[in-house]
Order: sequence, then structure tokens, then C-alpha cells
Amino acid sequence: MAVFESKHGIVSRAPYELYMAFVDMRNFVNFLPPDKKEGVTADYDSIHATVQGFPIGVKITERRPYSLISLADDGAPFSFSAEISFDAAGGDPGKTDFHIKVEADLNFMMKMLIGSKLKEALDKAVDSLVEMSEKYPSGYTGPIA
Repeated sequence: MAVFESKHGIVSRAPYELYMAFVDMRNFVNFLPPDKKEGVTADYDSIHATVQGFPIGVKITERRPYSLISLADDGAPFSFSAEISFDAAGGDPGKTDFHIKVEADLNFMMKMLIGSKLKEALDKAVDSLVEMSEKYPSGYTGPIA
């Protein structure tokens, strides 16, 4: 099993706010650009799509309120699991230490082909969440550009 861990990012939201955004897989469809939503289906526990011609599904296997969401493949070309962590950041109740860990059953060739891209994607996801939390403070109700 190959293990990929994102960097840690301090998100300007309380752990419960982030957890609530990630706990329902239907929320992920809302984050997609309109041209990427076609063929994506989701319910509370799972999401399925076709990515570059490959069907892929992800389901939530564990919810630990306000601290961890565990995911596993649900119809993917390879076996994987992931943990999304929402840790309190220092003494500030309004900030979260956010990070992601993925374990994937990849053969040597797949690890060489997608390993660094997966790590980059995880880091980019963390950076994007940090950036959005700083750009749109808690309680912001205006449009998101």
C-alpha cells in the first residue's frame, strides 16, 4: 500500500464548520464547475463519476464528528482509502489544522505514474481550502467569485 499525505494547512474556520461541509457527499457536487457535473451522482454517503474514462466511486466509511471523515473506494480502478482530518489549531477555536491522508493499492508502474500527481493534488486541495477561508471569512454571505 502506498501512502500519500498532504501538507497541513491552517483554515480560518472552526473544525465543526469544515466537518459539516465534508460530511455530506452531495456537497462535493456543488463545488464542481457546471461543465464537470455531468455524469456525477451523489447521495449522503457516496459519490460516483467517470474521470478520464474510468468510473470511480468514493464512500464514507466513518464519521467522527468534527475531527475525522474516513473514505474508501466504491468502484474504482484500484483500491484506496482516505482520511480527512479536522484538528483544532493551537488555542484558536476558529481555526482548523486540515490535512488529508490517502492509502492506495498501486503497483510500481501506477505509483510512478500518479504518485507525485496525487501528492500535488492533495497539497493543492489544502492550499485552496486555506485560500478560500481567508478570502471569504466566516459568516460571509455574498457571491463567491
